[in-house]
Amino acid sequence: MVASCGVGDNPGSLSPSPAPPPRPTSSSIRRTPGDRPAGRPIVDRRRRIDSKSRGMEFSALLTSAGINIGLCALFLSLYSVLRKQPHNYGVYFGRRLAEEKFRQQVDYFSLERLLPTAGWIVKAYWCTEEEIRRVAGLDSVVFLRLFIFSIRIFSITSLVCIFGVLPVNYHGKETNHGRIPAESLNVFTIANLKEGSRMLWVHCVALYVITISACILLYYEYKYISRKRLAHITGSPPDPGHFSVLVRSIPKSDNELLDDTIRNFFVNYHGSSYLSHQMIYRKGSMQKFVDNAERVYRKFVRVKMSSFGQSRRSDLSRCGLCGVRASSFQQYRNKFINSKKPDLSDPEVIEAQKDCPGAIVFFKTRYAAIVASRILQSSNPMLWVTDLTPEPRDVYWSNLWIPYRQIWLRKIATLAASVAFMFVFIVPVAFVQSMMQLDQIEQLFPSLKNMLKKPFFVKLVTGYLPSVVLLLSLYTVPPLMMFFSSIEGSISRSGRKKSACCKILFFTIWNVFFVNVLSGSVLNQLNVFTRPRDMPSMLAELVPKQATFFITYVLTSGWASLCSEILQVYNLVYNFFRKCIFCYRDDPEYGYSFPYHTEVPKVLLFNLLGFTFSIMAPLILPFLLVYFCLGYLVYRNQILNVYYPKYEMGGKLWPIMHSTLVFALVLTQTIALGVFTIKHATISSGFTILLIIGTVLFHQYCRHRFSSIFNSFSAQDLIEMDRDDEQSGRMEEIHKHLLDAYSQGTTNMDNSSSSRNGGAPIEMIMEDPAQDAQDSNQELCDAVKEVTGSIQEHANEM
Repeated sequence: MVASCGVGDNPGSLSPSPAPPPRPTSSSIRRTPGDRPAGRPIVDRRRRIDSKSRGMEFSALLTSAGINIGLCALFLSLYSVLRKQPHNYGVYFGRRLAEEKFRQQVDYFSLERLLPTAGWIVKAYWCTEEEIRRVAGLDSVVFLRLFIFSIRIFSITSLVCIFGVLPVNYHGKETNHGRIPAESLNVFTIANLKEGSRMLWVHCVALYVITISACILLYYEYKYISRKRLAHITGSPPDPGHFSVLVRSIPKSDNELLDDTIRNFFVNYHGSSYLSHQMIYRKGSMQKFVDNAERVYRKFVRVKMSSFGQSRRSDLSRCGLCGVRASSFQQYRNKFINSKKPDLSDPEVIEAQKDCPGAIVFFKTRYAAIVASRILQSSNPMLWVTDLTPEPRDVYWSNLWIPYRQIWLRKIATLAASVAFMFVFIVPVAFVQSMMQLDQIEQLFPSLKNMLKKPFFVKLVTGYLPSVVLLLSLYTVPPLMMFFSSIEGSISRSGRKKSACCKILFFTIWNVFFVNVLSGSVLNQLNVFTRPRDMPSMLAELVPKQATFFITYVLTSGWASLCSEILQVYNLVYNFFRKCIFCYRDDPEYGYSFPYHTEVPKVLLFNLLGFTFSIMAPLILPFLLVYFCLGYLVYRNQILNVYYPKYEMGGKLWPIMHSTLVFALVLTQTIALGVFTIKHATISSGFTILLIIGTVLFHQYCRHRFSSIFNSFSAQDLIEMDRDDEQSGRMEEIHKHLLDAYSQGTTNMDNSSSSRNGGAPIEMIMEDPAQDAQDSNQELCDAVKEVTGSIQEHANEM
């Protein structure tokens, strides 16, 4: 017994004791299956620790994909049921209700209304492009052509990279690969290739195939859309904006009224083509009172829009209260609108408009108006500044009174504010990147230390939540950028939306792509500005490491956002409170236009991610291809049924799309050049430089070939259109319509809504006066209070 005791057990013993047995290692435990419980897999602790540094595993990507696939299936099924419910017609068929092409059926229960169907997909797919242009305008066609281009180019890219580049990346290093779900996503990227690898020529060839295919498709799309724009200009009904010019910075004279100054100037220098003019005035107290009265009038008389010249209700329909015909309400409204138009010859109006910011000058022909808007009217470029007036429904009246000298200050201020907000947004992006690292999460939230040991929770936190947090943070960007564009001084609503689109696009590319890539350390972000020459090598080193994050970002911000778009969650909740709680009915006045300023940057960002990671991490391509295919169907459905085109940009967003896509190609080639340089692939680097030069030359050729079509009009088209109108006798009718087209006194719906077939103003008629008589007392009280407040406010100012 003594001999069996160790030294530690009996220090005073003189008998020798055997050395303690060696501590069992993990490898010895792994070789003895009997030492572990049956059915429990053996996990190497060191391998589990190293997985934190290896990046997200393929199983975490599958978890994120499974969550988003489930959400997509749920949202699409829910949409197919909700769109059949009669009380949701205002949410899912807003455009058709506004154009009075959709008749609500009798509200009766049917089991079919509770079953999900895919009929909307078939209708959206088989709708022709010409029908979309006719009901939604050229802008919707251009937006859908972006999806068509994306589907085509990424179908080619997926075939080349999935079957050519991905196997090369996976077998780049001579290692023993385990099960694919347990593999790190880094083994599927170009980072898995060792330096000096001879297989990098595959990536160079794939890059050439992608670039050449993209340039061919871009040229075809630019040419196709240019033809569509020319056909849109020459084939559309006469646009008052082609005959009118906005004049600002008018010099004041003490000897004559401003109205006479404008008339004398244009009669003197444009006597043969000058027709008339209309003063622009600030909205004073009287105009505010009239606008409030108009809103109150609409509260008492529920109306709906009907295109001028279309069939109306029978004159035998009664209002239900006093037996008056429905047309009498239309006559009352016309008298109401005409009575509130200001008389500029009134001395009080002249006194109030001494500081008139500008005027709209009408010309007899389109050619004369375009020429007058393009040339200087005075030797002093700050006087008599002219711009082509937007179409009546596109005029942003609240910005026309801004002094011309303030516009450049406003642009500088909004640019500075936008740049400042871009840098402030780095904070949430850095927080998102910290969620990708488990050790940083444990430091920030020590209470989650035990939960982070569970594999499913780790996959959820590292694979799904970071992109969700970034997506929620990005929802604050569009309203702020739209506000910046509003105070910038744009004279048109389409110009404001185009400016907001550019701001959001720059913001998205910088914060979502560059900041996420460079957010590994603050030093990397500073090196971008201190050493711009090292940018390619820096991106080449960091971009492959962020491939896992952007794959999950495509799932959350791509797939899920499409389902949220088609479900219209916000409008659905708003419609529920409006109809079920406040007992309002569907009113086409609440229709809204397509949010190009938010959707175009989103689609362009996904194109940039697809090009950038095509040879770096080809696993992103199948998810992007699914997004573009699903988005093509979803947005076709939304354009046909939901969004109402309140104004037209004439396809002017396509040059922005083209430039961004070319930038994405050049960025991809630049990053590839950095990778080839780091990997010591000299030949591939040389061929990539030639590819960059060729892409830049292609972009310059497209600019000189097509961009002028989107920025100006041709004299040939304008003169031929003027001749056709003169020969057909329509010119005199057009001149009469010009004088009433721009009415600042009417509300936005009056001067912005017009029929798409003929350009006639949309009229408002009574739908069901008997039902309107049952409106709530609260609405009546609010209307009376609003009128009383307006009258008292006007009386105090008098």
